[in-house]
Amino acid sequence: MCGRYTLFRLDQWLKNFPMLQIPPDFFVRYNIAPTQAVPAIANEHPDRLQLFHWGLIPSWAKDPSIGNRMINARAETLAEKPAFKTALRRRRCLVPTDGFYEWRKEGRGHKTPMFIHLKSAEPFALAGLWDVWQSADGSELPSLTVITTTANAVVAPIHDRMPAIIRQEDYPLWLTKAEVEPPAVLGLLKPYPAEEMEAYPVAPGVNKPSHDAPDCIARAEAQTLF
Repeated sequence: MCGRYTLFRLDQWLKNFPMLQIPPDFFVRYNIAPTQAVPAIANEHPDRLQLFHWGLIPSWAKDPSIGNRMINARAETLAEKPAFKTALRRRRCLVPTDGFYEWRKEGRGHKTPMFIHLKSAEPFALAGLWDVWQSADGSELPSLTVITTTANAVVAPIHDRMPAIIRQEDYPLWLTKAEVEPPAVLGLLKPYPAEEMEAYPVAPGVNKPSHDAPDCIARAEAQTLF
């Protein structure tokens, strides 16, 4: 799964999107958690970085709390699940990030938080789906889910799933406004090459969603583990 991530190098990410409009209330983040407002680029407005509730609430949902259970969507079943199959065709998004966290089991119930990122330290984009839910009073709530796939060799010792990462050359296809058939985009949702990634342990402060500071990504050990 993908349950926490960072976005503190937005300035570097914007080098590839110089015309991107940024929300005025955006600030750098070191511990982004589900149910929070997260920035993403939706295919409907590929020139904007918009804020979405993390946890997909389909437009047809009667109870918005369903979003608490849909922070992630498995790539293998997107084309089949009612909550995701239409969004896969029509409502895709990119979620910019510098890296994500997973927790490695150590035995006796102990888990070590791990920060996983590109060896190049460059920001990248996670694949997501979005929708807009309308309440009884007419107010709208945009929301998204992060797509996951099987883990690569770096992530597998930590967790069996990882977020699907979209390569820059595939951004135009993923963000096309046109409706697409699932086979056209499902091939993009595969494990990212392990040789381009690394993971290292971080301090337990990241365990608290309320703790959002640079020390979340500080190495807890001197050496990189993978």
